[in-house]
Amino acid sequence: MNQTAATPIVSSHKIQGRHFERLAVVYVRQSSLHQVQHNQESTQLQYGLANTAERLGWPRERILVIDDDLGISGASAEGRSGFQRLLSEVALDHVGLILGVEMSRLARSCKDWYQLLELCALFGTLIGDLDGLYDPSSYNDRLLLGLKGTMSEAELHILQQRMHQGVMQKARRGELVNLVPVGYIRRPSGEVTLDPDEQVQAIVRTIFEQFARQGSVGAVLRYLIANRMQLPVRMHSGPDKGSLQWRRPNKTALRIMLRHPMYAGAYSYGRSCLDKQRGPKKRRRGWLPPDQWQVLLRDRYPAYITWEQYERNVAQIQENQAYVQRRGPIRPGRALLTGLVVCGRCGARMMTHQSGKSALPRYACSSARANFGEAECQSLAARPVDDEVVRLALRALEPSALEVSLQVAADWKKERDEIEAQWHYRLQRADYEADRARRQYDAVEPENRLVCRTLEAAWEQKLRAARELHEEYERFVQGQPKLLTAEEQEAIRRLAADLPALWHAPTTTDADRKAILRQILDKVVLQVEGKTEWVEAWLHWAGGHQTYTRFRRPVASLTQLSDWPQLRQRIVTLKNKGLTAKQIAQQLNREGRTSPHHKGFTAATIRAALSRCGLTEVRRGASNDQLTLKEDEWFVPDLARAVGVRPQVVYAWIRQGKLTARQVDGPQGRWIVHADAATLESLRAAATEAGAQGSNRA
Repeated sequence: MNQTAATPIVSSHKIQGRHFERLAVVYVRQSSLHQVQHNQESTQLQYGLANTAERLGWPRERILVIDDDLGISGASAEGRSGFQRLLSEVALDHVGLILGVEMSRLARSCKDWYQLLELCALFGTLIGDLDGLYDPSSYNDRLLLGLKGTMSEAELHILQQRMHQGVMQKARRGELVNLVPVGYIRRPSGEVTLDPDEQVQAIVRTIFEQFARQGSVGAVLRYLIANRMQLPVRMHSGPDKGSLQWRRPNKTALRIMLRHPMYAGAYSYGRSCLDKQRGPKKRRRGWLPPDQWQVLLRDRYPAYITWEQYERNVAQIQENQAYVQRRGPIRPGRALLTGLVVCGRCGARMMTHQSGKSALPRYACSSARANFGEAECQSLAARPVDDEVVRLALRALEPSALEVSLQVAADWKKERDEIEAQWHYRLQRADYEADRARRQYDAVEPENRLVCRTLEAAWEQKLRAARELHEEYERFVQGQPKLLTAEEQEAIRRLAADLPALWHAPTTTDADRKAILRQILDKVVLQVEGKTEWVEAWLHWAGGHQTYTRFRRPVASLTQLSDWPQLRQRIVTLKNKGLTAKQIAQQLNREGRTSPHHKGFTAATIRAALSRCGLTEVRRGASNDQLTLKEDEWFVPDLARAVGVRPQVVYAWIRQGKLTARQVDGPQGRWIVHADAATLESLRAAATEAGAQGSNRA
């Protein structure tokens, strides 16, 4: 290399006058920032090519140095703004000569190299290195340049392969450890051990225990924030290398901790892959399953959890992803089986939708509509499904209700002890920092006032921080509920004996109910029988057992009832016997027949059924047109005209209880309102006031 560097590029007949009319470009590149900082000789050698161009005849102002790619690999043109600029200048016919120490400085990819050669041959640009000058338009020179470019690419491949083999060899021995996660430290000897700080170990164990208990990264994050817990971080570089810092928890850090196999005592390498099809700016790292990891060595480190717990955690995180075929995490809402319901017709996960003005939840299979533009497989109200599943779940939980309640009480006490321990760790650390600042202040000579003032300010700051932390702890203790007394524990046992009462207690939230159902159920398969009120359900319990049930759901119309032909015939029979709609409804309710909404038959329901059958209700007494009104009685339309409002307003007053009214028994069910002179005046005043307010708003 030194001999080559000492040999300058001499003048050549290939350089012609048209080349001097254009720029001489010196391209400078080194592959990494480490080379830029420590291999200064190579950098100076490349910049020295500007002097070579000047000796060849180019004036200093016509020499362009492109060094934008310092610290960037030449394996690809992507991200190399300097190389892109060089191509642009050549394509604009601005360059007569390109100088580089060697061809590998320009490109280590044949694709990029031949692109540059094509442009140089097209616009008559020369290429030079320490070996000589080349004309890409000449076949012999082009052959030599192509060989140099191929050798540069092969050299990079050989270097990368050799380095990769060395890395893999070290990884197979379990010795390739760069950074260790929170809760571990790496000793100077290379040994990985648990962090000696007890508070760090306690917070790591708390995170894994809370995730096992709550099953969601978001729930763990909310728990840490609610209890004012922070995440420990060991600095890996910089002036504070090795020091311990405490930072606010976040989802990303928690998810990384829960997915890291080192917490289960395993060494791993090659756990992720890069999706290169998304483009250089949109590439995303994906996680591979353990059977696809390049290296997995179990029982290599001290562990916080078992390998089985680690697998459950990873499976739970994947299950919490909001994909169609996964249950997802516990979400807000009144539907208790969100994420558990599966369509019995197509096998897809059923979504939870809100319908109506009251936003009642429904379970709907929208897979066919979303993927193929077809109609929904099925859709039904969530309430009857939830009620049936809860009934079976409570029946299944009755034998173990008492044991569960006692375990919950023990877990709550254990959780409180863990929180108390974290507070004591923080208080102990704050007191230590304050005492350390005091000792530093005492160790300084009193005459050295400059240092004394600085250390005194630091001491006061540590004292203030410790005092604030103690005050915060006192507020925390005051806000915590007291431990359960013996009487309260006995009350819990009595309540647990009646699990339905505990389930429906106001203190039990929907989130608690959903969490319980997810612990005992894997999925619930639903299939509606046609469009009828009957629903078939298969409950898949945790552990593999299945339970079949069949129940009714509310439907929109009478014709959807499975026994509608028999019901229709029964209504016609009762009508022919001379019964009114109200009497028919009462008779059907006594017979135990089911209405579409499961609320019993009413006169209005029977009138609708008679109308659908082409029949009318048997009328009793005079018709509405022949009704005789008593004194101060009005039909709704007549009263509306007298007051000066619409009939809908009068009906609203009736519903609000502002008017006394009665409904006439008959197919039309007209309303008769009692309104004397005083009532009429008050109604007219109310109507006038309402009209004035409407005008002001307009």
